[in-house]
Amino acid sequence: MSNFDSESFPENEWDGCGDLVWNEFDWERYLREQDDMLHRYLGCYERLKDNPERIDEVAHLMGWDTGQWSSESAEAGSPSKDAAAAEQTGSGQAPPIEPYTLHKNPVFIATKAIYLSLKHSWQCLASDSARVDQSLALSIQRSLYRGEEHAILGVQALDLGDYAMAVSLFKRALEELNRTLALASAPAPVASRSFSAWRDDSIPRMFDLREIWLRVMSECREELGRHMDEDG
Repeated sequence: MSNFDSESFPENEWDGCGDLVWNEFDWERYLREQDDMLHRYLGCYERLKDNPERIDEVAHLMGWDTGQWSSESAEAGSPSKDAAAAEQTGSGQAPPIEPYTLHKNPVFIATKAIYLSLKHSWQCLASDSARVDQSLALSIQRSLYRGEEHAILGVQALDLGDYAMAVSLFKRALEELNRTLALASAPAPVASRSFSAWRDDSIPRMFDLREIWLRVMSECREELGRHMDEDG
């Protein structure tokens, strides 16, 4: 789906690739690499946070507009890429294919990374009751976690190709995000410069989440419309 294409490999892409057998160490390495990807996204985002086109610019830096994680890349079936990888490793053989999981979905990465920045900054601020009223601290913290949960479930539905469910879950995520925005924008019981600074930095990030999800929802609806036309 444009810069946030959820389809990494076409149907039957794994046929002929053999059995993928990974142990606990392999999966731990893999998950650490995906954690690094979140921080890579966040690093790009922080550098471009004053750029009005930051969503698309960060996607470009991540390689998402070049088909890196779309079915068009098909890295496993590219002889030139396999040969280059084999030459780099010096083994004469291409490295084994890594599995595709939810962690590689661009929408997952963008959502998790932006929420990571929101939660971390809020936790640092809200831990001091002199700067933030504790009832507000709990309300915003709870809303942040609920919004992220709905969105991640939406990405999972998107990855499974259930576009209608994805739209419904992203609508829930947007509803919770609007609640977070309302809490952040309301007059704080304990006014502080720190809270104002957090709000000024965080609200654009929330609108970026909103923009990403709305794009995905729009393309999900287009996909559903095409299926209905084909069935008709």
